[in-house]
Amino acid sequence: MRSIELFSGTGGLAMGLQQAGFEHEALFEWDRDSCYNIIYNINRGHPCVKNWNVFQTDVRAVKYNGYTDRIQLVAGGPPCQPFSLGGKHQAYNDKRDMFPEAVRAVREVKPQAFIFENVKGLLRKSFASYFNYVLLQLQHPEIVKNKNMTWEQHLELLEKYHTAGHDNGLSYNVVFRLLNAADYGVPQSRHRVIIVGFRSDYNASWSFPPVTHSRDALLYSKWISGEYWEEHNMKKPVDIPFSDYQLRAIRQSVEETDMPLLRWRTVRDAIGDLPDPTDLKAAARYKNHNFRYGARIYAGHSGSKLDEPSKTIKAGAHGVPGGENMVVLDDGSVRYYTVRESARIQTFPDDYLFSASWTESMRQIGNAVPVRLAKAVGESVISQMERMMKNAK
Repeated sequence: MRSIELFSGTGGLAMGLQQAGFEHEALFEWDRDSCYNIIYNINRGHPCVKNWNVFQTDVRAVKYNGYTDRIQLVAGGPPCQPFSLGGKHQAYNDKRDMFPEAVRAVREVKPQAFIFENVKGLLRKSFASYFNYVLLQLQHPEIVKNKNMTWEQHLELLEKYHTAGHDNGLSYNVVFRLLNAADYGVPQSRHRVIIVGFRSDYNASWSFPPVTHSRDALLYSKWISGEYWEEHNMKKPVDIPFSDYQLRAIRQSVEETDMPLLRWRTVRDAIGDLPDPTDLKAAARYKNHNFRYGARIYAGHSGSKLDEPSKTIKAGAHGVPGGENMVVLDDGSVRYYTVRESARIQTFPDDYLFSASWTESMRQIGNAVPVRLAKAVGESVISQMERMMKNAK
């Protein structure tokens, strides 16, 4: 299955989709450092990215003529700053809103399906009308906004077209869901909106992949079976932070289900085998595992606990609100995640390297889609596409 990706960043979404079975013909990204990092790994011969073609360019300048009707999937993560809870929430008034370009790519490429990812801030009540506008554009990409139209006027036109039940022209059946990456085996609590569309003439019947991991399963392994502590060669803590009633509910949730789930993965699961980065000799055995000074706790700024999924890795360094890029160690002290640790929490493989400074690498990693989440969604989509193609024969 051939694909192209817009706003590829440092390649998290693309890598997950590649692992799912898609073959990327082109990746488009305007940020020079992100492009350079992918090219750095291509030149190293990384098996997952060695055949990628990366173009550093403004997506608004891309011509899709050569891809029309040849590409099965368009994917990407339109810049999220217009909708981010940490941003100014300007949405359609923000020049960084690239959803119109995502729609243009769909219109011109005419893929069988698309996958777009964005922050959960996209679902804020204040953005409800605009999000509905985004979805309607993706459903009916050929209903183009005229230059003199406001987005509200275009929304009105799309609503009339949609409710009239027109079935001619290019159209997509679109669904979206807010997913937590932890529910798919990513050692991080990271909520993202995933938008998936299938071309209407393919009569797809698809839903988001079922979750594979759960919080209750983690709590069960820690406070009921004790398996979590055994796995890490640790003594089970004496103080149990749950009442008997809560423990019964957890036991019932895990033991009385026909479809048992795996436990959420924790920070310790992800990075516990890495050496202490302050041990420079031991840490040198791993690329990107350099200690960074300066981490500290203050009000509202605390790190991630080792025995829980990490807080959301953010695209920042020292000034990240909430201290998401720090880890709380067993002795209660804190330090910054190393680049390698952050990459593991985002489920990048250890042989995928980051060539820039700590600050720039943390920005790239924080902006990425967790590879494992992308793979889970990608496998579900490609499976549906293969069924569609089989039925079309």
